[in-house]
Amino acid sequence: MKHKILLVEDDVAISDMVNGQFTKEGFEVVPVFDGEEALMMFAKDTFNLILLDLMLPKLDGMEFLKIIREKSMIPVLIMSAKDGDLDKALGLGFGADDYIAKPFSMIELTARVKAAIRRATHYSRTEQKQEKRVLTIGDLTLDLDNFSAQKGGKEIKLTAKEFHILKLFISHPSRVYTKAQIYSLVWEDEYYGDENVINVHMRRLREKIEDDPSKPQYIKTLWGIGYKLGEF
Repeated sequence: MKHKILLVEDDVAISDMVNGQFTKEGFEVVPVFDGEEALMMFAKDTFNLILLDLMLPKLDGMEFLKIIREKSMIPVLIMSAKDGDLDKALGLGFGADDYIAKPFSMIELTARVKAAIRRATHYSRTEQKQEKRVLTIGDLTLDLDNFSAQKGGKEIKLTAKEFHILKLFISHPSRVYTKAQIYSLVWEDEYYGDENVINVHMRRLREKIEDDPSKPQYIKTLWGIGYKLGEF
């Protein structure tokens, strides 16, 4: 069965180029050209991944992402000419799985899309096979069966990447991870050296799990090395 991609891009030339590349790779691509059309298409069809531009007519990419994240954890890869740190932080904070700046290499885009779909498929199959398991540290609890997190008995809304980063650390409490290792293990892809992707996810995760994000207790920073789980 072909994997289906929802391509949300208002630039016809870019849309045609991406559509042609992924069709050639064996994907089924559904191109739409504004945020409202994307919402309607997402509501009536099933997709394996969304390629999302940020600067869209009628409904911008950020608003579209916020809306679908209330309903689905489908992998979303942002592709945008707005490559500043603020836009990356907003996009990833709203639940995007990855970010690629325009102009981009079609080889890199294809590799990232395939990796994202591979991860989502792997996690889905793993979750179906696993017996109910719960990981706990301090006041934090991760339920690996229903993909939920709690702190002090109250649910925390984590994105897929935040959940798997936290799971990685709790599952290996004594291990130190570099940014490259975190990217390799959570994204299951080659690390391209973009530290901002890890920095944004770590900051957003700390804002949700730490009492004081400026003085993290759950995930400690080892300057010049990486991160490790705190001791409880």
